[in-house]
Amino acid sequence: MREFGYRRAYDVSGAVALLDGDGEARFLGGGTNLVDLMKTGVERPALLVDVRELPLDRIEPTGDGGLRIGATVTNSDLAAHPEVRRHYPALAQAVLAGASGQLRNMATVGGNLLQRTRCGYFADVTSACNKRNPGSGCPAITGEHHNHAILGASDHCVATHPSDMGVALAAFDAVVAYETADGPGELPLADFYLPVGETPHLETALPPGALITGVTLPPTAVAANSRYRKVRERASYAFAIGSIAAALDVEDGAVRDVRLAFGAVASRPWRARAAERALLGAPADAENFAAAADAELAHAKPLPHNGYKVTLMRNLVVAVLSELAEEATR
Repeated sequence: MREFGYRRAYDVSGAVALLDGDGEARFLGGGTNLVDLMKTGVERPALLVDVRELPLDRIEPTGDGGLRIGATVTNSDLAAHPEVRRHYPALAQAVLAGASGQLRNMATVGGNLLQRTRCGYFADVTSACNKRNPGSGCPAITGEHHNHAILGASDHCVATHPSDMGVALAAFDAVVAYETADGPGELPLADFYLPVGETPHLETALPPGALITGVTLPPTAVAANSRYRKVRERASYAFAIGSIAAALDVEDGAVRDVRLAFGAVASRPWRARAAERALLGAPADAENFAAAADAELAHAKPLPHNGYKVTLMRNLVVAVLSELAEEATR
């Protein structure tokens, strides 16, 4: 591991100032992803700025009935919070599905959003990887890609984003707050992650040196009837091969409101807007759920060894929405 400096920040402005203008510095939260990448040589920061002591560890109601979640809130505290469990149950379920208890006790909300792909070629510094070394190529396209993207990928990268939490946040229109030397800013999660295109190494729209300070969830009545379902290759702690965050409101047998987001199928949490549009006003039954999934997956471009994800996601949509529809009519 490369030698690095270490500073601890106690206020937001001080943390931003320590990182300002230093392209080789990184903010350190729980370190559950960054430290691993440092050990393998993927990340080689010259300075770590520890932000765990910043006053960003609270979950508070907003004036309009939503929730503001501080960036240093641990995943364990987020999943256990009564307001999260009551009003956004899919978010609590997603966090609990995301890691072991030990990791959840360390990992932070801000760090979870910034975790990087688990693609084996990205993690291996001896391999080519456009995300790690722009212009070197994407060996996953012709190599090992059974758990790679089927939506929104490009000829330059087919890696997926590993966050479970981010999938639920995408479904509920979360907004990411940040601080820079020039002041505060916000990004809807829909705009937070950049499309892959020709620049997969550019992953988020955060300004250089920006510190995530929190995430705001707007009041979303439909979120109270929501669920997160994750499929993985083993029952114990593992990254998803496909996941879904879904929320459904049914009135007189028809879909009044619906939210859908997919995980492990794209370089970012994938909001399934085509499926949502297909369902609004339609009868809440398995046939329409399947048709909505087909509308979303019509543009999927699977590789030779990950086409199973199309069927998997279709089945997940039907199964989870059917369960939510039954609950909504009780």
